[in-house]
Amino acid sequence: MLSGFSSNVVLAKARAMYGRRLVRQNYQELLACHSVNEVASYLKSRTAYGKILSGINEADIHRGQLEVLLRQKAFEDSAALCRYEISVGEHFSQYILEKAEVEQIMHSLIHLMAGSPEEYLFSMPSYLNRHTRIDLPSLGRICSFDDLLAALNHTPYQKIVSKFRPLPEQPIDYLSIESALQRYVLSHCFSIIENETHGETRRQLEEMFGIYTDIENFTTILRLKFNYHCGPDFIHSTLLPYGMLKERHIETLLEADTLADARAAFEKTPTGRKIRNLDVSADLLSTQAEYTVYRQKIRFSIHPCVVMLSYIFLMQIELHDITNIIEGIRYQVPSDDIASLLTIINFP
Repeated sequence: MLSGFSSNVVLAKARAMYGRRLVRQNYQELLACHSVNEVASYLKSRTAYGKILSGINEADIHRGQLEVLLRQKAFEDSAALCRYEISVGEHFSQYILEKAEVEQIMHSLIHLMAGSPEEYLFSMPSYLNRHTRIDLPSLGRICSFDDLLAALNHTPYQKIVSKFRPLPEQPIDYLSIESALQRYVLSHCFSIIENETHGETRRQLEEMFGIYTDIENFTTILRLKFNYHCGPDFIHSTLLPYGMLKERHIETLLEADTLADARAAFEKTPTGRKIRNLDVSADLLSTQAEYTVYRQKIRFSIHPCVVMLSYIFLMQIELHDITNIIEGIRYQVPSDDIASLLTIINFP
């Protein structure tokens, strides 16, 4: 009885929260803003972000502070929703935390490679300190790869990252570290699905994360092959496990001579057939494809865990769009160019 009641609560709450999402008009009005301060004021007074922004002075808020607060809302909403889902919510809450932790590791690594590790402190999400196993302030004080490993002490990430310690005078292998950390998080996710779910719930979750994995691998192949001209062995080493792409599909993609050939080959795969009508660039394909799947699941699935995760991932896409708007306005990019980078406003 309790389980059935919990299921109904999760379904109702997730869909009600989704009902407060930004819509096309919100994006159009955000694109009309002329400064980060105007964006902050609009989000504070006109959207569901008002509560988390209620204590700010939008006239002088820093871009980094605004983005941290927006991420805090997304994280807290996700955590609250997971608490309602009594069957596997706690497990997926840990998965969401791990995704956030990996994101912070990679952010600090970018700053270290750029020679300005202290810049991380300006975007450090202090709200994660209550949950994370990582010493986040230490990530802002690293001056070397060994400092990074020290900041990751007592976490499973230290062992993973230590395998990529660079030789003297050699650059940090950012792509391999990112891939290894993503594999760790994804393996935890699929372990939860395999061990804690069953029936149609499991099938739908495997489909969701399988499509996510396939799209990530496809866009990785495109980026590394055509932008960075990496060899097939290295590209293969960075790909995520799981998913529905067979080895023969991957080999065909690695052998493609052009982007058009790769896209045509991908559209012959199970995942590719689902998104062949998306007429977008490779840069937007990942979020557009995921948005297609999650929007369908949150509307029509009757399985609480599927709806819960669909909401969480849809809000991450919304946050990605808002961040693109903030960054575009900050660098005075024309609004039409910013709009072309967004997912939701361009979706039919």
